[in-house]
Amino acid sequence: MNLWTTEALRLATGATPSRPIVADGVSIDTRTLRPGDLFVALVSDSGDGHEHVAAALARGASGALVHRPVEGLPENAPLLTVADTLEGLWALGAYGRDRFGGRVVAITGSVGKTSTKEMLRCVLATQGPTHAAEASYNNHWGVPLTLARLPREAAFCVVEIGMNHPGEIAPLARLARPHVAVITTIGTAHLGHMGSIEAIADEKATILWGLEPGGVAVLPEAPMRLRQALPPGARLVTFGCGSAADAQLTAAIGGIDGSEVGARLSGRDIRFHLGAPGRHMAMNAVAALAAAQALGADPVLGAQALADFQAVGGRGARRSILGGQAMLLDESYNASPLAVRAALALLRLAQGKRRIAVLGDMLELGEHAPSEHAGLAPDVEASADLLFACGPQMLHLYGAVPTSRRGAYAADADALAAIVVRAVAPGDAVLVKGSLGSRMKRVVEALEQRSA
Repeated sequence: MNLWTTEALRLATGATPSRPIVADGVSIDTRTLRPGDLFVALVSDSGDGHEHVAAALARGASGALVHRPVEGLPENAPLLTVADTLEGLWALGAYGRDRFGGRVVAITGSVGKTSTKEMLRCVLATQGPTHAAEASYNNHWGVPLTLARLPREAAFCVVEIGMNHPGEIAPLARLARPHVAVITTIGTAHLGHMGSIEAIADEKATILWGLEPGGVAVLPEAPMRLRQALPPGARLVTFGCGSAADAQLTAAIGGIDGSEVGARLSGRDIRFHLGAPGRHMAMNAVAALAAAQALGADPVLGAQALADFQAVGGRGARRSILGGQAMLLDESYNASPLAVRAALALLRLAQGKRRIAVLGDMLELGEHAPSEHAGLAPDVEASADLLFACGPQMLHLYGAVPTSRRGAYAADADALAAIVVRAVAPGDAVLVKGSLGSRMKRVVEALEQRSA
């Protein structure tokens, strides 16, 4: 069954292709495009996709969604011309969602969105074909792209929704129209844009505005503020450590290799092994199981699949370096105060001669940045023997830890990477974390290159 036919494309966008187009997928990037994909020529700060239409067609794209003429193409090139390609992608996403007969779950939160999404992918896949967002496709183009790629025959769809500024979540939630909506946590990520923790909670709660009638909201047992946004007729399921939570984390015991988790869902006790370590990961798993149960899936069967779950690259992925003589904990994709504390707690579980924290700036904290960075000092002291740091804000943390814990400070990730590569030795356990804009992936790459 083709994902997109000529007629479906016409009905979705209101435009008629220049010639018949039958697509098996949707792509916005020629580097990952597969033969048979429809290429969508998006325009953004990073470039104009119209400049890559010829390359997309040469690589086997079945057609291209464009909003302006493209030079150098054959006269019979398969093009679908719309007023705006981003709006066209949204139209494809809306049509893909409208024709879907399965169950949809949407996830947001200050931290844990992608890990919870991947856990749900594991859990739901035991019970039916499951479609989920790739990587962190959670923004104004990622959510419609996920829905545009949604196979009609799938039983479940898992959508991740993120935000940086006020007003971003609600339109995406209304596009996804989930049967179940999950909010993982409320923390100080994006505090600089949002102004207060209350404003962050209010924005995250707008995911509930997209719930289908009679839908289910899976919310942390605190803060209570989130419940004020519950739509009429929606059902509430809470998760947490308290006995009053509908889905309760009762145990999380283990080390860096994973955890033995105990949970109680609606009075039913479940025990399972989680392949990813850390109490925060165990809580994500409980939220995922609560969401799966709300979707009508069997949480006991699904929990067994979590033994094979591994942390996502950049979000806790663990691997050996220095020929297997040292351990790298890659948390380089993003950072917030809550996430850094969780990662440092994970580092504390690691066995090694030295525990080394390599931290870059946490961004989007505004005027709160100096205090939020310096406030991590007790967590560093409890978890790390040495701190290596970079970025203007991390200087506040570097100055707040004892001199005995100071490994080195550098202005940016490239400069710090060279220092860390020389400093890491066999037997070390190394955590690398920072906001995406801090480019801490450079440190990870440098350590991997040294290992190779």
